Amino acid sequence: MTNRKVELIKQLVNIPSPSGNTGKVIQFVEDYFQNLGVETKRNRKGGLIATIPGENDEQHRMLTAHVDTLGAMVKEIKSNGRLKLDLIGGFRYNSIEGEYCQIETSSGEVFTGTILMRQTSVHVYKDAGTAERNQDNMEVRIDAKVSSADEVRALGIEVGDFVSFDPRVEETANGFIKSRHLDDKASVAILMEVVRQIVEDKVKLPYTTHFLISNNEEIGYGGNSNITPETVEYLAVDMGAMGDGQSTDEYTVSICVKDASGPYHYGLRKHLVALAEENQIEYKLDIYPYYGSDASAAIRSGHDIIHGLIGPGIDSSHAFERTHVDSLAHTEALIKAYLVSEMLSY
Repeated sequence: MTNRKVELIKQLVNIPSPSGNTGKVIQFVEDYFQNLGVETKRNRKGGLIATIPGENDEQHRMLTAHVDTLGAMVKEIKSNGRLKLDLIGGFRYNSIEGEYCQIETSSGEVFTGTILMRQTSVHVYKDAGTAERNQDNMEVRIDAKVSSADEVRALGIEVGDFVSFDPRVEETANGFIKSRHLDDKASVAILMEVVRQIVEDKVKLPYTTHFLISNNEEIGYGGNSNITPETVEYLAVDMGAMGDGQSTDEYTVSICVKDASGPYHYGLRKHLVALAEENQIEYKLDIYPYYGSDASAAIRSGHDIIHGLIGPGIDSSHAFERTHVDSLAHTEALIKAYLVSEMLSY
């Protein structure tokens, strides 16, 4: 049986959408919601807000997931016909070494290439293995007959063109999903599937609920605006970070208690834990030390809201990411339980 969430993830990660160039993927999500008959609008930053009316229209909820991804821009067209990059988002050059990429010109034409060390060939460079992976040493080899800056510009490529990375998405027989950009397109797919079920099953939500598909989270300000004055609770759905000392895994929903911005709302956290335990949803509590979310951005921008953060566990974040269908399922289950629950008196 086809897993709808996984199929949506595959579609989403294959639409290039580095922060700053997210129009195509936002259109994809907008079309999906509109086909369900859900009211949508765009904000001026290019994000998308879908709204489902609830029985209580005086108190609102907002859930958000971000569709923008890591990426790069052309920093310089080098004299040898290769491209120097400037990174978009918080990751390291070593995580994209050897990756296939696409360069999109301002006219919309797309060229392919590969991100490589200048000193890649061990037959030529003594320091091929030890040279620092940084902006000066890494470059894009364009799949075109070019060997000078003028020849590259003749193709229409220029400084400021967006560069996106090949997601290499793959689903294994035992339920793993491997791909770049599961942060946060896995969560976007979950929200899309939850909205579909609400509409098709005619679920009555207790509160008017907004679903914000933000498009600037990787650069810090995706979900910090367009929050209605009636919004009481704001729940970000974003990846759970894994690594040494972390509780999060690839098989449960991660409930974040604190990240680099500080603790998330204690009352909402306890409510989410209670819902998980009541509904036999497997979860882990965790702290993400070098992390911020749309919810923390909203708090920093001065909104008087109750904020929380949950999401599927993602291994090797901001690199070659992986999760499991179990984590997607538990995250979806917690969101559905939360949406029909009553707000607490915090």
